[in-house]
Amino acid sequence: MKAVITAVGGYAPDYILDNKELSKMVDTSDEWIMTRVGIKERHILKGERQGTSEMAVKAVEEIFRKSETSPDEIDLVICATVTPDHIFPAMANIVSDKADIRNAHSFDLNAGCSGFLYALDTASKFIEAGSKKKALVIGADKMSSITDYSDRTTCVLFGDAAAAVLLEPSKDDSVGVIDSILRSDGFGRRYLKMEAGGSVAPPSIDTVKNKEHFIFQDGRHVFKYAVSSMADVSVEMMKKHNISPDELDWLVPHQANMRIIDATAERMGIDKNKVMINIERYGNTTAATIPMCLYEWENRLNKGDNLILSAFGAGFTWGSILVKWGYNS
Repeated sequence: MKAVITAVGGYAPDYILDNKELSKMVDTSDEWIMTRVGIKERHILKGERQGTSEMAVKAVEEIFRKSETSPDEIDLVICATVTPDHIFPAMANIVSDKADIRNAHSFDLNAGCSGFLYALDTASKFIEAGSKKKALVIGADKMSSITDYSDRTTCVLFGDAAAAVLLEPSKDDSVGVIDSILRSDGFGRRYLKMEAGGSVAPPSIDTVKNKEHFIFQDGRHVFKYAVSSMADVSVEMMKKHNISPDELDWLVPHQANMRIIDATAERMGIDKNKVMINIERYGNTTAATIPMCLYEWENRLNKGDNLILSAFGAGFTWGSILVKWGYNS
């Protein structure tokens, strides 16, 4: 039994924060940002008490419309996120309630920017085991909620979005989630983190004053490890399944930095026209980047296409998943 992606949904907020507006908030410029990371604009969720679940529900509801699936048919919901609405209950519980999903068990998964890959792998195991029939895998983050807009090294990078896939079982060996290589190294926890808000440093006046509830990133170390890790694990997947650059239809990379994406594609030996890239319009939406690419490229995908999904994130976490696409749009 294979777990097959049968539908994709996505959502990005209407408000767009472009480089011109950002340059009025912090000492930066369009040229500086484009040269270093390749991002021109990012979507931002505005409004009082608007959490990540608001975007996730819209992505899920689109899947219901497109696939003619009823909420009652869903028996598993996994949300990959680092910006849940609350520490608890899980955002997946909140999404299930808002989307009227009543017959599923649901939980969150935090693996940083690799979260969608970890969640997809986890959900596929439930499908393959035969215990679940319809699973929603959601990648969603409201990164603007933890971004310091006075820090030009991080505020230029992140945006808000949500995207999701529907997984179902199939006995067709020619399609589905074929294989995964997922890794982590706690050494990286020093270089990409949010210092306060957990049990080590609960919220206080001091943690707020010290801006410890925002993203901290040591860009030099993150870039170094991201380039090597994403490239290594993607090449490893190609070698493991004897997939030549010509036989790979698409690389679906995490959209963190244009230089990281280019380095990964070059190492894999694939042409840039086989790489899904939308970082210029969305920035880094963390767990949402890979499913958002699938959402935007859906009408260009054909049944049986070879896709390698590749990501690197906080932890450090990284990995690749080989997917054979399940349907023609």
